[in-house]
Amino acid sequence: MATAGDDAGKDSPTARGSAAEVFAVALGLGLTSFGGPIAHLGYFERAYVQRRHWLSSDDYAGLVALCQMVPGPASSQVGFLVGLRRAGWAGAFAAWLGFTLPSAALMFAFAWLAPRLTGPLTQAALHGLKLVAVAVVAQAVWSMGRKLCPDLRRTALALVAATLLLVVGGLMMQLLALLVGALGGMLLCRDATGASASPTLPIGRRTGLAAGAAFLALLVGLPLAAQAAPPRSMIAMAAIFYKAGALVFGGGHVVLPLLRDALVPTGWVSDNAFLSGYGAAQAVPGPLFSFAAYLGVGIAPAGSGPGVSLIWSIAALIFLFLPGLLVALAGLPLWTWIGGHPAAGGALAGVNAAVVGVLGAALYSPIWTSAILGARDLAVAVVAFMLLERWRTPPILIVVFCVAAALAMALVR
Repeated sequence: MATAGDDAGKDSPTARGSAAEVFAVALGLGLTSFGGPIAHLGYFERAYVQRRHWLSSDDYAGLVALCQMVPGPASSQVGFLVGLRRAGWAGAFAAWLGFTLPSAALMFAFAWLAPRLTGPLTQAALHGLKLVAVAVVAQAVWSMGRKLCPDLRRTALALVAATLLLVVGGLMMQLLALLVGALGGMLLCRDATGASASPTLPIGRRTGLAAGAAFLALLVGLPLAAQAAPPRSMIAMAAIFYKAGALVFGGGHVVLPLLRDALVPTGWVSDNAFLSGYGAAQAVPGPLFSFAAYLGVGIAPAGSGPGVSLIWSIAALIFLFLPGLLVALAGLPLWTWIGGHPAAGGALAGVNAAVVGVLGAALYSPIWTSAILGARDLAVAVVAFMLLERWRTPPILIVVFCVAAALAMALVR
């Protein structure tokens, strides 16, 4: 039987490396890891397991399985936990910062420069980024649908979620769609998940429970604090980004409809700016959640200089990533509980199926309806989708293709 001392020992793992070492490796990954979270996990496996032997293949597989079952950006969560294992808490934050910094800096620069670039060719290039979003999200829906909806039960749950959003819409309906997916999964999908080995995490049960409590406290407390604050305050922004980060099951692309429905109808960000930034996010390495750095600049008070915009950008990043990192720390107790409750595993399967429906609804509106304005736009989007799905073309080349095609169409009009 574990003692309090045993648990305390787990909470303070012996560092076997330095935070500087972890930061250097994570920064290299942040500069070169293109292709989305699944590709990122492949880069991580080569860097952390094969080349440096910081953890075993079994332990790495356990971390990946855990982070894919809880909300949040899986690759960033895995990197955070690898850093924790290697160099303690300083290593965990160094791993997150190194992996996130390059893409966040690029998205901040794009947000600051894009509104200052005017003219028809600039507008055409921004429209090309919208076409990138069509192709990338369509490919994500197709790929996730095959993986997360392999049978009629889960396909039906995805269709119900998509119908709810397309008929009614709104952020609350997204929450309802996920709840319907969870309830449907508990009833229909108890046999949909297989057993997985628990990952070896360098934290104890008390730390995990404390992280879970902090996650829930912020999920409830930030919206309450936002109600008492001015409507366009940083607290209000933090509540929006934290809630979105807490509900992202199934991959980073799912953050698109969650943030769009919270920010665009309320006038925080325009639809055109939102989708252009999302398209640009496909051209940079690292986590897709770095899109938050772009949105933070757009949300900052009008007339803000680079310093103020940077503060808002950093705040948006932190509150979008924070819930996923807290859940990752809380993961081991959660994992053990799920393993003993088939209904909980079924609920997760149902939520993942509903996520496909949520993303499918977002593919139609607003992405398709705002980007596909004619037959030529449709042709470019279809070709980009095929390049992604059939030929596994790197996303950065998809960005180049769509922007070049949009510029060419603008020149021949």
